[in-house]
Amino acid sequence: MSMPRRSPLPGVHRIARALAITAAATGVLAAAVGTAEAAPAEPPSRKDVKAQVDQLYDEAEKASERFNAAEETQKRLQAESGRLLDEVAAGQDGLNRLRGELGAVAAAEYRAGGMDPTVQLMLSSDPAGYLSRARSLDQAAARQAETLHELVDRQRRLDQRRAEAQAKLGELDQVRRSLTESKREVQQRLATAQHLLDSLGAAERARLAAQDAEEAESRATRGTDRLDLGNQPASSERAAAALAAAIAKIGSPYVYGSTGPRTFDCSGLMYWSWRQAGVSLPRTSQEQAHAGQRISLAEARPGDLVIFYKDAHHVGMYAGGGVVVHAPYPGAKVRYESVSAMPVSGVVRV
Repeated sequence: MSMPRRSPLPGVHRIARALAITAAATGVLAAAVGTAEAAPAEPPSRKDVKAQVDQLYDEAEKASERFNAAEETQKRLQAESGRLLDEVAAGQDGLNRLRGELGAVAAAEYRAGGMDPTVQLMLSSDPAGYLSRARSLDQAAARQAETLHELVDRQRRLDQRRAEAQAKLGELDQVRRSLTESKREVQQRLATAQHLLDSLGAAERARLAAQDAEEAESRATRGTDRLDLGNQPASSERAAAALAAAIAKIGSPYVYGSTGPRTFDCSGLMYWSWRQAGVSLPRTSQEQAHAGQRISLAEARPGDLVIFYKDAHHVGMYAGGGVVVHAPYPGAKVRYESVSAMPVSGVVRV
């Protein structure tokens, strides 16, 4: 008798069906993911580009101030190392002369010292002349001792100057490398910012430029006929002259590392303007933050320097009425701006 055929194990059909469904779903998902990866990325929005460009400009300005500082340090080190090298050359010439004098005295003593002085006197046909020469030799020996002491002292000072000059040259080499790195960093930030701007269409770039102009206009206006700077006097005659010089440059382009007279960066505008008033400021915004008396923003008067951000990487000049004149960033020009447009870290009265 044949045995009845058993049905499959319970659940087998359900498991097989579930596996088939899962495989199909996985295939669909993989296809969907592949399609998503292949799909071109959406172009960045004007808002995103503006935020990124603003950040890049800010980073570039920080790098530019580092570049300015390194450039000033390089100038100082070049002058100091040049002076030290001149001192080393002059000191070596002096040492050579002293050595020549010592050699001459030593030769004279050798020539005179081959015979006992008493015998020399007895045999001398000119005793008086001999005694005179002997006294001269004694004096020469004393001078020789003094010269020897001076030689040792000069050699010590010369070795010290050589070590100082070598240290300055080493420091100068490091500063030059820092200059190269800071310059490269500025260029990279600017290139990235330009690439982002180029990613926008022409119409979007135009709208972004119009937006920047509108925002600048809302913070402060370029036209003095619509700008109330108040009637507060400058902190000094020189401050008034410096402010007049800065205002005269409204509309000048921003260029990193520039100190005028046609283009400026932020600290370069302050440096140039105060030079017109007969005052030599330090070159960078960080140094300018310590170029005078620190006062509160409430005490600010026209001509005072306003330092922005905690790391002091931006600076403007107070013009009155809660407004500064400054060089903002690449693509912008020297203009008036509300002092509240950026975080103030200090005010300096030169």
